[in-house]
Formats: sequence, C-alpha cells, structure tokens
Amino acid sequence: MLALGRAMMSKPQLLLLDEPSLGLAPLVIEQIFQSIRELTTAMGLTVLLVEQNAMGALKIADVGIVLNLGSIAAIGSAAALKDDPAVRAAYLGF
Repeated sequence: MLALGRAMMSKPQLLLLDEPSLGLAPLVIEQIFQSIRELTTAMGLTVLLVEQNAMGALKIADVGIVLNLGSIAAIGSAAALKDDPAVRAAYLGF
C-alpha cells in the first residue's frame, strides 16, 4: 500500500503496476485491488496491471488482455474474459 501511495504522490495519468499482489496475504490483495479500483474511479487514472492473479485482476478491470507464451490469446471486456470457457480453464483453473 505504501508503494501505491508513493506512486500517487506525483499525480500520474497512467500507473504501471507489475504483480502488486505477489507474495501478499489474500486479505491484503483484496485491499490492494480495491484501492486500485477506487483510484481509477476517483482520479480518472488509467492503470496497466500485469498480474498472475487473473481472477483478481479481471474483477477490477474494464478491459483485459490474456497472454499465452508472449502472444495475445484473448482480448476483450473483463466480464467477457471471466466468462470465456477457454480463458477460465487455462488461467482460472475452472
């Protein structure tokens, strides 16, 4: 959370986040993702989020791009990607 706060001090228009949930407890991950979503709404901030926690990322995203071995496997609205059977099987485990 501290790193996120420090990043916001410069009032960016674009925030690049690489694995912000890596190594964190599930409760902290939920708080981080909620904070990211609130920042995008309150400040009109654009966030480019790279995240292995696909379900968490898709919950807060408007648009998602799914990569497989460095190539784009799927692109679309986060809601559509969460419901895509191929994406669910490959990345969400169900």
